[in-house]
Amino acid sequence: MRVFVTGATGFIGSTLIPELINAGHQVLGLARSDAGAKSLTAAGVQVQRGDLEDLEGLRKGAAASDGVIHLGFIHDFSKFEANCAIDKRAIEALGAALAGSDRPLVVTAGIALLAPGRVATEDDTPPPMTPRFSEPAALALATQGVRASVVRLPQVHDTHKQGLVSYAIAIAREKGVSAYIGDGLNRWPAVHLLDAAHLYRLALEKGTAGARYHAVAEEGVPVRDIAEAIGRGLKLPVVSKSPDRAAEHFGWLGMFAGLDGPASSALTQQRLGWHPTAQPGMIADLDNMDYSKA
Repeated sequence: MRVFVTGATGFIGSTLIPELINAGHQVLGLARSDAGAKSLTAAGVQVQRGDLEDLEGLRKGAAASDGVIHLGFIHDFSKFEANCAIDKRAIEALGAALAGSDRPLVVTAGIALLAPGRVATEDDTPPPMTPRFSEPAALALATQGVRASVVRLPQVHDTHKQGLVSYAIAIAREKGVSAYIGDGLNRWPAVHLLDAAHLYRLALEKGTAGARYHAVAEEGVPVRDIAEAIGRGLKLPVVSKSPDRAAEHFGWLGMFAGLDGPASSALTQQRLGWHPTAQPGMIADLDNMDYSKA
């Protein structure tokens, strides 16, 4: 299969590329810079230059491929809503090129706000006010002859990067303390980078139209455990912050720092045969990372 990948040079994309190639797929990767194009070429990937706002380029890449995995997103949280709108238009452009073909389109969404306070499942639908439009945009395409499915991501980690936890590390270094909210028993689900990449491939190859898949290996890691691991790594004190001090300490991350959002992947494992059991957990990766490079 010839697969068009957006975000091909990113955290997940750079691991997904060898996952796809080793499974016998050819890859067309989107690159917005000379450095990105060079790294993709070195990895054996055909390059298409462009970015997420180049809608004609996105349509061209999708039209020339047997399937698409959409990982790209502009991670500037100061312009989060605007970047979500860019993401939605990109998905619609990709879908327009695939309409009526039953070719697969795998789109990325988040788990964090799905079902706060209880274990979220694949059958849960996003709240109507969720700022990210990727999931409804993708599922709308499933009614237009596109085999569109959604991979919902928790905190994706290895010993170099950990999703939102990477921002928590930066804040801890800046503030001189590693903090959590209240008793810190609220939970964040997590998955190792290699397991996440493997799930994207399975969703591409075996996913069904309108399906939602959870890339969850650990249903819920207590945030206090995460803060303590960061404290160990940076050799900083670990402190509790009251909920009314969350925004002051964490900034935009405060809306997530106290969130209890565990999630299950039982249905994903059953439907795709995905079993994320071989990789280290989040705390192990935090304990084994090089904080001088974080």
